[in-house]
Amino acid sequence: MVRMWRQLSSLQQGRALFLLHFILYLPTGAQTGDKEANSSPPELIYQQPGVSVYYEYKVPVHNTHSTPEPAIPTDRPSQSEEVHHEDNNDIIKEGRPTLGPSKSRPTYTWTRSSQIECSASCGTGRRHILWKCVEKDFQATVPADLCDSALKPPDEEEDCDIRPCPAYWDLGEWSECSKRCGPGFQHRQVICRQVIRVHTNGTETSVTVATELCGSSDRPVTRSMCQLKICSQWEVRSEWSPCSVPCGVGQRRREVVCVSNQGDVETDEECNTNLKPESQQNCDMGVCARSWFTSLWSPRCSAECGQGNRTRVAICLTNHMTHLPLDSCEGERPPEVTLCDSGPCQNRLEWYAGPWGQCSAECGNGTQTRSLACISSTSGRMEVVDGLKCSSVSRPMAVQLCMLKPCGVQWFVTDWSACSRSCDGGYRVREVRCLSDSVAPSDRCDPSLTPESREECNKQPCIAEINSDCSDQYYNCVVVLQARLCIYPYYSNICCASCYRAQRTYLSSAQKNRTGR
Repeated sequence: MVRMWRQLSSLQQGRALFLLHFILYLPTGAQTGDKEANSSPPELIYQQPGVSVYYEYKVPVHNTHSTPEPAIPTDRPSQSEEVHHEDNNDIIKEGRPTLGPSKSRPTYTWTRSSQIECSASCGTGRRHILWKCVEKDFQATVPADLCDSALKPPDEEEDCDIRPCPAYWDLGEWSECSKRCGPGFQHRQVICRQVIRVHTNGTETSVTVATELCGSSDRPVTRSMCQLKICSQWEVRSEWSPCSVPCGVGQRRREVVCVSNQGDVETDEECNTNLKPESQQNCDMGVCARSWFTSLWSPRCSAECGQGNRTRVAICLTNHMTHLPLDSCEGERPPEVTLCDSGPCQNRLEWYAGPWGQCSAECGNGTQTRSLACISSTSGRMEVVDGLKCSSVSRPMAVQLCMLKPCGVQWFVTDWSACSRSCDGGYRVREVRCLSDSVAPSDRCDPSLTPESREECNKQPCIAEINSDCSDQYYNCVVVLQARLCIYPYYSNICCASCYRAQRTYLSSAQKNRTGR
């Protein structure tokens, strides 16, 4: 029995893989140390996979009495019989004697797992509520399939408040340097914050708290010196130039550039414009003298013969070529016109033009004329001569365009077309349009003044020719004449009279032209 006890104890200490439910019976009179005791083998009541061993056994106490005493129920365990329950090296003693094998079966239930960690090491965090399956009486953890999955509570989250998180300094980004070059300052924001909640996804919620919680003596600096680069400087690279005027007030200049610390020329914006040396300034060269200046006399006299004039220009200037008002110079203004004599005039020919006549149109473009005369001058005596004698002299214009005012809109017409018939009445047409001054079509002309676009013509009766055989056999011989088809025998026969008259008219016109020449 001792060996069985040790084996069962070793199974429990070694965390056996099976849950063994044993009930061990020892016969009356047997000793726990008696190796020769006649004991019956243990009876296996229940076997279930698990992580612990549950066993129950009976140990009879040695009885020296010859006759058994009646069993008296009591709250304390009797000396004649003890029932031991052991789970994880704990022995629970029960006072009720066991008369036979146990008929109860272990029951299982869901309980919260103790292996749950908070999502935060400080402040308020979150943790998942996990459930495990345990043996109801002894709370031993067993596989989850022993519990009813339908009765398993759902997985949830709950707040877990371990301890307040220490406050910390939240440092913002440094601002840009206050100076583009040279020493400047930059600032940043420093706030005392404290984490109050850590979420399961790793994010945190923090709030601003009093600076005393972070320690005012350890507060980081909020202002710092900075320098992006060494400032560029102004450099004078030339002496002053001469004054721009020989007298009076002018200006002089010099070259001033912005130079970097590397010696490169940069834009003026890189240097402090308030410290830029003067690059130009006024200069006073004293009072300027004022004098009259005249141009040379014109080389030719205004008259080709007799007396005429020669001219020049007089201006008042200072000695540095600055124009001043003409009355500012001392003394009288020099004369600008002088007489000249080109000698006596002998048979001098020239054109004399009269005044321009009236414009031919009341509005729009018209023409006006003037009279021209060829005059011969001899010793002051003038005489009108034939215009051919003045052919060597430039002839002035006798006709020029004129326009008194714009016409606005007016009617325009084309030339009449040829008459449709040569005798017995025909008609001719022309195109009529209303146009503005810009020659754009318009509808503002007076309809009552619209020119005729068609009229009758050649109303005289057709006269029979001497030759009765020569007559027009075609009704529209006008077209034959316009197309000049009379040179062909066919058309000269069917339009004999018209072609004959046209030929006679042509010969008559040619004869008149020759006579005029």
